[in-house]
Amino acid sequence: MITFPNAKINLGLNITEKRPDGYHNLETIFYPIPLEDALEVCTRHEGEGKYSLTQSGLSIEGDIEKNLVVKAYKLLQDEGCDLPPVDIYLHKHIPSGAGLGGGSADAAFMLKLLNGIYNLHLTEDCLEEYAARLGADCAFFIRNQPTYAEGIGNIFSPVKLSLAGWQLLLVKPNVFVSTRDAFARICPRHPAHNLKDIIKLPIEKWKDYMINDFEESVFPQFPTIGDIKAKLYRLGAVYASMSGSGSSVYGLFAPGSSLPDADFGTGSQVFRLTLK
Repeated sequence: MITFPNAKINLGLNITEKRPDGYHNLETIFYPIPLEDALEVCTRHEGEGKYSLTQSGLSIEGDIEKNLVVKAYKLLQDEGCDLPPVDIYLHKHIPSGAGLGGGSADAAFMLKLLNGIYNLHLTEDCLEEYAARLGADCAFFIRNQPTYAEGIGNIFSPVKLSLAGWQLLLVKPNVFVSTRDAFARICPRHPAHNLKDIIKLPIEKWKDYMINDFEESVFPQFPTIGDIKAKLYRLGAVYASMSGSGSSVYGLFAPGSSLPDADFGTGSQVFRLTLK
């Protein structure tokens, strides 16, 4: 059986305080976008071992054992779920290190896929609990709907927001941003305006109120990323922002508008999407 894990963007991201455990509390809104990987699981009838993983598309760094789809499979096994040996096929289309949640989506969709194929009868609440063990934002992709997140990005509440029909121009430059370094340069503060209130405003007003705190620390280190945001506004974006801790930047263009062709630099990946 095959499924298509999708990415997300962050609408606003405020780092509100540093916690005693060293993590940071934040607030953001996750919004799913139709940029997708492909994930297939087949019951393994031949060969040794509990699983195999075949990867294609964009390369993924690191040991297979650390891949989140493998960790999702092992987690369910450790929790006593009756799973047979499987062959896993993962085609990566969502860029890594982009603030788009591609790995987290793969993990959550793996849990949902295994639950469906092998009739594990796990509830969404249970799947969210398991997903949260794999990563702070993994649980978002279980329900996969617009969500206000707080805490370390793991406390969720749904929000009424539809960007259906809006055009999204998404740019992933050939730049790597270390999440650790991005957090190290942050000065936590409580925002003047709550994100839940901002999203009730006309989208044309978002740029006056909705910010991503990471831009303040990331843009001076990587001016290319800030230049992309500025260029998206020059091209006619109604709202533009970096997603997560970077390095991708997106621009929202009005429904029915034609997304412009533009050069965003050597090695940049550009995606043109219609939101749902």
